[in-house]
Amino acid sequence: MGRYLTMLLLLMLLVQHFGNCEGNQIPHHAPPMQFTQVQYNATVYENSAAKTYVGHPVKMGIYITNPLWDIRYKIISGDSENLFKAEEYVLGNFCFLRIRTKGGNTAILNREVKDHYMLTVKAVEKNTNAETRTKVRVQVLDTNDLRPLFSPTSYSVSLPENTAIRTSIARVSATDADIGTNGEFYYSFKERTDVFAIHPTSGVIVLTGRLDYSDTKRYEMEILAVDRGLKLYGSSGISSMAKLTVHVEQANEYAPVITAVTVTPSESDKDPTYAVVTVEDNDQGPNGEIASLNIVAGDPLQQFRTVRSVPGGKEYRIKAIGPIDWESHPFGYNLTLQAKDKGNPPQFSSVKVVHVTSPLFKSGPVRFEKEVYRAEISEFAPPNTPVIMVKALPSYPHLKYIFKNTPGKVKFNLNTHTGLITTSEPIKAQYSSHFELEVVTSDRRASAKVLIKVLGMNSNPPEFTQTSYKASFDENVPIGTSVMRVSAKDPDEGENGYVTYSIANLNPLPFVIDHFSGVISTSEGLDYELMPRLYNLRIRASDWGIPYRREVEVPVTIILNNLNDNIPLFEKINCEGTIPRDLGVGEQITTVSAIDADELQLVRYQIESGNELDLFSLNPNSGVLSLKQSLTDGLGAKISFHSLKITATDGENFAKPLYINITVAASRKPVNLQCEETGVAKMLAEKLLQANKLHSRGEVEDVFFDTHSVNLHAPQFRSTLPSSIEVREDQPVDSSIILMNATDLDTGFNGKLVYVISGGNEDSSFVVDMESGMLKILSPLDREVKDKYTLNITVYDLGIPQKSAWHLLDVRILDANDNPPEFLQDSYFVEVSENKELNSEIIQIEATDKDLGANREVKYSLLTDTDKFTINAVTGVVKVVGVLDREEQHVYFLKIEARDQPTEEPQLFSTVILKVSIEDVNDNPPKFIPSNYHVKIREDLPEGTIITWLEAYDPDLGQSGQVRYSLLDSGDGTFDVDKLSGAIRIVQRLDYEKKQLYNLTVRAKDKGKPISLSSTCYVEVEVVDVNENLHPPRFSVFADKGFIKEDAPVGSSVMTVSAYDEDTGRDGEIRYSIRDGSGIGVFRIDEEKGIIETADRLDRETTSHYWLTVYATDQGVVPLSSFIEIYIEVGDVNDNAPQTTEPVYYPEVMENSPKDVSVIQIEAFDPDSSSSEKLTYKITSGNPQGFFSINPKTGLITTTSRKLDREQQGEHILEVTVTDNGIPAKSTVARVIVKVLDENDNKPQFLQKFYKIRLPERGKPERERTARREPIYRVIAADKDEGPNAEISYSIEDGDEHGKFFIEPKTGVVSSKKFSAAREYDILSIKAVDNGRPQKSSTTRLHIEWIPKPVPPTEPIYFEEAFFSFTVMESDPVAHMIGVISVEPLGTPLWFDITGGNYDSRFDVDKGTGTIIVARPLDAEEKSNYNLTVEATDGTRSISTQVYIKVIDTNNHRPQFSASKYEIVIPEDTVPETEILQVSATDRDEKNKLIYTMQGSTDPISLKKFRLDPGTGSLYTSEKLDHETMNQHILTVMVRDQDVPVKRNYARIIINVSDTNDHAPWFTSSPYEGRVYESAAIGSAVLQVTALDKDKGKNAEIVYSIESGNVDILTS
Repeated sequence: MGRYLTMLLLLMLLVQHFGNCEGNQIPHHAPPMQFTQVQYNATVYENSAAKTYVGHPVKMGIYITNPLWDIRYKIISGDSENLFKAEEYVLGNFCFLRIRTKGGNTAILNREVKDHYMLTVKAVEKNTNAETRTKVRVQVLDTNDLRPLFSPTSYSVSLPENTAIRTSIARVSATDADIGTNGEFYYSFKERTDVFAIHPTSGVIVLTGRLDYSDTKRYEMEILAVDRGLKLYGSSGISSMAKLTVHVEQANEYAPVITAVTVTPSESDKDPTYAVVTVEDNDQGPNGEIASLNIVAGDPLQQFRTVRSVPGGKEYRIKAIGPIDWESHPFGYNLTLQAKDKGNPPQFSSVKVVHVTSPLFKSGPVRFEKEVYRAEISEFAPPNTPVIMVKALPSYPHLKYIFKNTPGKVKFNLNTHTGLITTSEPIKAQYSSHFELEVVTSDRRASAKVLIKVLGMNSNPPEFTQTSYKASFDENVPIGTSVMRVSAKDPDEGENGYVTYSIANLNPLPFVIDHFSGVISTSEGLDYELMPRLYNLRIRASDWGIPYRREVEVPVTIILNNLNDNIPLFEKINCEGTIPRDLGVGEQITTVSAIDADELQLVRYQIESGNELDLFSLNPNSGVLSLKQSLTDGLGAKISFHSLKITATDGENFAKPLYINITVAASRKPVNLQCEETGVAKMLAEKLLQANKLHSRGEVEDVFFDTHSVNLHAPQFRSTLPSSIEVREDQPVDSSIILMNATDLDTGFNGKLVYVISGGNEDSSFVVDMESGMLKILSPLDREVKDKYTLNITVYDLGIPQKSAWHLLDVRILDANDNPPEFLQDSYFVEVSENKELNSEIIQIEATDKDLGANREVKYSLLTDTDKFTINAVTGVVKVVGVLDREEQHVYFLKIEARDQPTEEPQLFSTVILKVSIEDVNDNPPKFIPSNYHVKIREDLPEGTIITWLEAYDPDLGQSGQVRYSLLDSGDGTFDVDKLSGAIRIVQRLDYEKKQLYNLTVRAKDKGKPISLSSTCYVEVEVVDVNENLHPPRFSVFADKGFIKEDAPVGSSVMTVSAYDEDTGRDGEIRYSIRDGSGIGVFRIDEEKGIIETADRLDRETTSHYWLTVYATDQGVVPLSSFIEIYIEVGDVNDNAPQTTEPVYYPEVMENSPKDVSVIQIEAFDPDSSSSEKLTYKITSGNPQGFFSINPKTGLITTTSRKLDREQQGEHILEVTVTDNGIPAKSTVARVIVKVLDENDNKPQFLQKFYKIRLPERGKPERERTARREPIYRVIAADKDEGPNAEISYSIEDGDEHGKFFIEPKTGVVSSKKFSAAREYDILSIKAVDNGRPQKSSTTRLHIEWIPKPVPPTEPIYFEEAFFSFTVMESDPVAHMIGVISVEPLGTPLWFDITGGNYDSRFDVDKGTGTIIVARPLDAEEKSNYNLTVEATDGTRSISTQVYIKVIDTNNHRPQFSASKYEIVIPEDTVPETEILQVSATDRDEKNKLIYTMQGSTDPISLKKFRLDPGTGSLYTSEKLDHETMNQHILTVMVRDQDVPVKRNYARIIINVSDTNDHAPWFTSSPYEGRVYESAAIGSAVLQVTALDKDKGKNAEIVYSIESGNVDILTS
């Protein structure tokens, strides 16, 4: 029954979350008739009497949304046996559907035959015949009339003897065809047993004692299932029986457990052990003995075996069967081990993988860092120069590096330990420029290629093809003639072998050499006679190498050959003179002499002409000219003048002829000849002298010595170089140590030095820079391995032959703190008793450091934060300093640090873990958990039922922690306790009526030695009466109605509900609660008296009625309940003023309208029901003359018989008061601004009946056609109408027979082309017509008198003021005088005109007086400032001035809101003083500032909730809002200007308050109290709690959960 009621309650809560349509006014369009649900669930007990109504958890029926509906219900299907009848019952706005059983001889309901009926119910509305349907599922409820039955009736189970106590071993199952409490029964053993227990309701059988195969191998028991009806209904409990057989099996409880430690054997071990394996099994006897340990995987070649350390022992060793193939598994083998014990059946251990490794390859296979190394080496490199270092990883001490047989290896050395490759001899690129070496490890398992490229250097000088050269050539050859060619070769590559030539002689020579080809040629003309005949050249051949060129010289001898290249030259020429005629034959007359620079042949002379008579003789060799024949006789005597032409020749060349003119004198005088000296002899002598100088100078360079190729000096190290240095071992690789610089007095390559370490560097720790001599660290130093080196540093020059020097350098390695302390063990372990005395030493930790001095001094510290232990910083002794408690902490892992103590370097440290295991001492008594027990049990539980399990915990180990239980007080023998399991059982039947409470004392004792410890606790057993709550509370009616006024204060009583219960005691005590309905939270109920009161403020206009579902629940342990539906009507109170549909109305009506013309219909509504359609309308302001009337019932405003005249009043502001009929009455005021529309009922009116003006005569111009039309006057008419009715057009009707006059139609300016003489008259008739329909007009006459032009006055005319300023109101009418333009001197006849600035012809100036008037209506909003130019003339002279006119704005525009209605949505949690809206209005009157105010609201409360900033129009919240109290606020706001008259406007603001989750759910009662039996079935209803939430929608959906206190998983 309880479960059924719970389902009803839950269903009701679900329905609460669906929206109901109650509480709203009848809408205009009622929704169709429909049931609240498409299907309902209902219940009825089997065997129910006639006319029993079915129970249902929710209201069944239809909400009446139309008051005219008349609904009838009828079952149309699902009731084939004619068991049920449908009835209707109307309450409030709901028509209930009620279903009852029929009377008479109809069939009886039987749940076991049919447990439910699905009825289809039709609803018919009689007036409209509308139909709708629903389904009702009627569940037939159970009564207790059947007994439980086992299925199956026998059970068998096998258990190992080591099964733990409290283990569930089986579950029996019986069923009862009854349901709910009617189907409940208890399981129990027929005969008592201490080894097993059965749960009375679930049938689970639990082991409560230890099994022993040797003692009992089988248990057979009988189990009863007894119906609880015996106690509940007083009937005899009918039972069923089942058999249970338990077979006990011998147990092999524990599987072996493998632990393994891998061992790396030494290379020398003949029978190495690769791992030590221990196998443990916690079983006793044969089950705990190990049968075998096998390698089950990882050894496909079966190379390993397991061997017991001692026969029968549990320790095994893994050894090799034979040689192991480590090459295929360089990283080792993963052996999978599995152990088997000797149990039956045997247990196998989990597999254990052990990794075994080779003693040679702990870290895996060896591989070179690179497969190919590439290096370069200079040709200059001396022997022992490092080339490259190869390295194989991981590094093993037994492996060496060696060269594989390769041709180039003889040139290089390989350090077998370090892998450093050095040169063994100088390497020449000309022989081999590349070397390919292969380095392998000594085991030949790893190899790498080394590719060495020889860098070609300038190591070879050029070499001439000959040791000397010789050549000769003729003189006078052309400049640039090739003499000879020298050639040299250089075997170096590139520029190092590129040869150029030069002449090395210091003095200049007449030769040049082609630098590239070696061809020697002449650089000047060479003359044998004047220049040296032998030249010794030094030709130098140079390569283009770096860093220096290599050069070589060779001697070259060049001989000059002489040629006959000079003609003889006479020393004297042009000789004249006399000889006596008597000169004797043979006598010498003179000697001619010619000189030849060539030294090849003698000069010979001869007479070419003039000696035809053969008178003279010339010696061809000596040049002596003598007389050959006498001049006194013969042919010679006759001639007295002789001219001899003499020439000289060297055999090839002839000299220029010499002429000797001889006159033969008669007197005896000596021979007298005069000749011209040519100076040939002197010139030749000078040339010969110069040639001799050249000869002597060339002889200085005859010695040939090539200084460039001689290496004279050996290198020398500087004397200041130390013989010993110190280097710290932590110096980084590649850091510089000392510069081993040496000097060489030679130049070029002979002085170019290279350095090398030629000895003492066996571990390749150092390297010297070949070029600079800087000694550097090549590989890391380690003082602990080697602390001193003696290095032989050798320096070579690059001369030929090469010279060297060496220097021994001792390098002492200084200690750096590079070794942290090392503990002697990887970890430490010690066992300590928990009662160990304080300050006792438990272990000494020791660490060593390989460094020196302070770097090896070790201090110890404890890093673990503990107050239990300390360590001596110097000795490493660990002591106990705190009290130990194994139960608090059974093991300590202490992290110990050993730190060295350097003074100037960072300290290094190591850490180790010390595991301290605490040994147990029996120092803890058993402790009960909890310390005391409280148990509630049903009084009808069977004997043998376990009511609770005792738990006592003893943290000690072994027997000290084994607990035994006993009862010191057994409750008069009603209970006993199992000493091992702690299970307390019922051994005698309970009776609630005899004893309701037992207080048992239980002791728990351990088995510690020599002293056992114990403790006690109390077990309070409360006997609970079984549920005899048979009757639920009953209401006399299923629905009821209440009434309350909406202004009732909170706490007002509405009505009282009452239920009765046939049970007695707590089962008959009734508590009332409201659990559902639209009024939940609005009303509350006195849970004891059933008085329903208001809990919140009511508002009929928001909600006119409420539904409540009131529950009556008894106080039984399993409470029963029923409910009643309450309809509460909220009575109306006149608390709302009427509200018009608009805040302000703007109708329009024509002036002169007849009576009863409709102006506007004022619509208003009142939320109060009493006032609905009972409103009264009245015009209370703005209608003093009775132009309007209003229908007091309908609000229709019409015109009256009084005629409206727009010209008198263009706008009527009416205030209409709308009043309801409440007591007291409430009213609201609406403003109606009636605009009177214009009718054309006024004609234009000229300002004057006729105009008379005098104008000066107008003379006839020279050309008549050029005459311009000039304005002469402006006539102005005004019309009181507005719009088109006031638009005036002017025309000339009469007086212009010649067409000389013209009038501007819009402005009335009359202009003329007429030439008028003085004293002529013109009379024009002018008409003004408006634009109305029909048109209206008027006429005027313009008299023009033409007068003679005035005589110019003697005085000048001028304006009284420099400029004029006037103001005018924009509302001033046409013809309004603004001001007068005054001119001095007074009395002068003048004519005025506006010549500029008169926008739209708004102004006019009187022609004769200068008075400025308004000519057309003004509008300050269109234009507010005018600057007119006014001209005054006396007929001959003109002057002008500026007239400034300011148009003052009048308040003729009403402010306009940006919208007539504003609607916003704001959340209800908006904080006060939040701006939620800004209303804005504009006023065409430019100067007006606007003021905003709130005028009213639908609900007076709304005015308190909001605040309107008068200046900005910003609307603020002023109080907290609550969606649940009022979800809409309607405000009327006003804007007004600050001018006179004040003009206003109005707008509506609709503020919708949206729901936020601002209300926490609250429980309808606090606290709740529920009761449940310990043996209650899972899923039984215990208690229903109800929470409410004022929010709506999802914010009001409530989810229930148990936050705390749900111990032992009572519910889920």
